[in-house]
Amino acid sequence: MASTDLHNPNRALTNTRFSDLKPPLSEPVLEALTQSGFDFCTPVQAATIPLLCSYKDVSVDAATGSGKTLAFVVPLVEILRRCSTPPKPHQVMGIIISPTRELSSQIFHVAQPFISTLSSVKSMLLVGGVEVKVDMRKIEEEGANLLIGTPGRLNDIMERMDILDFRNLEILILDEADRLLDMGFQKQITSIISRLPKLRRTGLFSATQTEAVEELSKAGLRNPVRVEVRAETKSLNDSPSSQQLVSSKTPSGLHIEYLKCEADKKPSQLVDLLIKNKSKKTIIYFMTCACVDYWGVVLPRIAALKGFSLISLHGKMKQNAREKALASFTSLSSGILLCTDVAARGLDIPGVDCIVQYDPPQDPNVFIHRVGRTARMGRQGSAVAFLLPKEEEYVEFLRIRRVPLEERDCSDDAPDIVPQIRSAAKKDRDVMEKGLKAFVSYIRAYKEHHCSYIFRWKELEVGKLGMGYGLLQLPSMPELKHHSLSTEGFTPVEDIKLGEIKFKDKSREKQRKKNLQAKKAVQQQEPKPQKPKATPNAAASVMKKKTAKQRRTAQSVDDEEEMAREYCLLKKLKRGSIDEIEFAKLTGTEELL
Repeated sequence: MASTDLHNPNRALTNTRFSDLKPPLSEPVLEALTQSGFDFCTPVQAATIPLLCSYKDVSVDAATGSGKTLAFVVPLVEILRRCSTPPKPHQVMGIIISPTRELSSQIFHVAQPFISTLSSVKSMLLVGGVEVKVDMRKIEEEGANLLIGTPGRLNDIMERMDILDFRNLEILILDEADRLLDMGFQKQITSIISRLPKLRRTGLFSATQTEAVEELSKAGLRNPVRVEVRAETKSLNDSPSSQQLVSSKTPSGLHIEYLKCEADKKPSQLVDLLIKNKSKKTIIYFMTCACVDYWGVVLPRIAALKGFSLISLHGKMKQNAREKALASFTSLSSGILLCTDVAARGLDIPGVDCIVQYDPPQDPNVFIHRVGRTARMGRQGSAVAFLLPKEEEYVEFLRIRRVPLEERDCSDDAPDIVPQIRSAAKKDRDVMEKGLKAFVSYIRAYKEHHCSYIFRWKELEVGKLGMGYGLLQLPSMPELKHHSLSTEGFTPVEDIKLGEIKFKDKSREKQRKKNLQAKKAVQQQEPKPQKPKATPNAAASVMKKKTAKQRRTAQSVDDEEEMAREYCLLKKLKRGSIDEIEFAKLTGTEELL
């Protein structure tokens, strides 16, 4: 369904007031909605709230930023209000599952004004980042009737705590269901559902309906009502006078562009874009945690960005640091958030004007969720995706998936910032080391692109890429040693020894020197291994040096075995036999999480 002609100033809303919904909402909930500034429903709220309140299961497919959270929080509270007797302290009446800590925390805080209208219901946020024993002790002491959290922690609590009673559970909500499955939580979700009564209400909310979501819908929902809410957008191919509204997966107020440029020009184009949008609130997405760490130390050192507020956020940061970073960026009227896809889904950060995808996501479905952080609830917003010339097929791929992009010209007057980055790397070992780590992590993440026929890692021009990262020298890594990746365009810095570059932080430099001395002392103490004497026997032939051809053949076999192993692990990940964390450890790509 789509919204009708609207009389409201906000085009994302329908003409339906929350007070008009049937069955009618209770006075305390209507009052909480009014106090929070909600009078009119969005299309997804107008369609979904009456269905859940009428004890129907729902499978909701709605564009990002369409108000899905209230669409399940309001009916959940209404259903719990109808319970004939107040729940006992450890009687669980409702569960909300979402894929990330940040999204679970956001849902928890959005729900509080509504849950507080239920005097006898105690809600509990269950996410990683704190000791599971702390959560268990809190549940034992205070009780818990509504659980909101991530699949891993929820399943862990359910397995460990016999005290919790799920026999009278009224409602289960799975938010961002497609992402729950993409992240390898199938096993935990199946385990959670197996412990719940079949006679319950279930809501499945997702921005993209995949085959896996359909399967989950069949397993967890009983005769669900399918709710599909599509955004409307103008076709790019139509003339202004005859533009027609077409179905799109992106909000109507969102304008998406792509910028095609070589890898060595990307940082300069990025800085130019940030300068021209100085007064705006911008999110920049990178492929890996190491990339966020690197650009988080590099960009503040660029003279043209002096005075800009730059905040980093990724999944390897400690939970309190993640929360602090998100709160800091949320409070800013203008500023820049550098992040991974940990901030791509569901998060409602007010006032975001622009999304920059410096690196396209490994999963094309995430593209939509990234750009969905702006142009929310009928507002205007813009997004820019950086693409290498060889990646331009991605534009047509997205267009087929109803995500239209317009080309944006590269800026001719963008300042060349690579010399500034290299200068910073020469002066501070921290910058140099983070640059190398980011470069390596990017190449390894690039190898895992879902659209490998577009993002072909063996065609990466690593010379230009290295210049774009401001590296002083290209690192020694298997991908460069054993594959003919182009190093053209890279100019190594002459007369510099990486081992002699010092940390600007004196305490870190002091520790580094201490470590070097300790290593040297150990090497001096170790007896040198004696070379075995040559003996004229059959074993001597084994000691002969391999020819270059033999080495290449052996390496080729090793590469094939590694690829086969990774493919098997990927299949296990998709089946849910292992989760993303296990997959990353087994493939040595921990920096992606």
